Amino acid sequence: MYPLPRRERERVRVKVRIVRFSARGKVKYGLLAENIIQGIRGSSFAHLKRLGSPLTLDGSTYKLEEVRLLAPCLPSKIVCLGLNYRSHVEETKLPMPSVLLIFLKPSTAVIGPDDKIILPRGWKRIDYEGELGVVISKKAKDIPEEEAKDYVLGHTCCNDVSDRNAQAADGQWTRAKGYDTFAPIGPWIETEANPDNLKLETYLNGELRQSASTSDLIFGISKLISFISGVMTLLPSDVIATGTPSGIGPMNPGDVAEVKIQNIGTLRNFAVSPEL
Repeated sequence: MYPLPRRERERVRVKVRIVRFSARGKVKYGLLAENIIQGIRGSSFAHLKRLGSPLTLDGSTYKLEEVRLLAPCLPSKIVCLGLNYRSHVEETKLPMPSVLLIFLKPSTAVIGPDDKIILPRGWKRIDYEGELGVVISKKAKDIPEEEAKDYVLGHTCCNDVSDRNAQAADGQWTRAKGYDTFAPIGPWIETEANPDNLKLETYLNGELRQSASTSDLIFGISKLISFISGVMTLLPSDVIATGTPSGIGPMNPGDVAEVKIQNIGTLRNFAVSPEL
């Protein structure tokens, strides 16, 4: 069966969102439309590889305010882009990249909406970086650019939390980007948004700090998928964080970071000290 009855599917086509959530003592995937979640039978991401292929609803329904939203997927890796907005290149005073600068965040860094970003012991400067995330739907290896969008399940919000002192000291970015809780993603996977010209904003304690359009990406999403899949196999639920615009800045304990992307949603997280 389809995830929604035909009449309702047509009515909410542009707002079908995949959520992963906790409710009534269980962790489930579901389809969110108009603040109502319909539970999907099974807890594996394999059920969600292609929205529109047969998905079996389990008959459960939940109001959005009754559940706790979790990270919408559990990626084996988050592939991130450095220097992929022109404004960020200018901000850092680094040369414009001629090739894609990619790095990885481990799966253990993933947290969901309203979770805590735990600043590491001895931290000096920890930055927010609001980004558009691309969620991969099926195994991808050596994908041509013209086929790349066939491997996208949808899009989400990401915060590429970064330890600037570790980044400068190490000369590479694994430690700086890979601490536990340094990869917030969510609040859901939006399956219908066109990612090519979306407004991206990051707020710190309600104050606007980053504002850009995804049309300013140096390397577009199809190029990213093609290039990355030529380096490493992308697996279902893997996330590509497409880069951050100008306006990066530090967070301190007690700060609230929000990444808001047009037609997708808002990802909110709380920075806390390592003792909490």
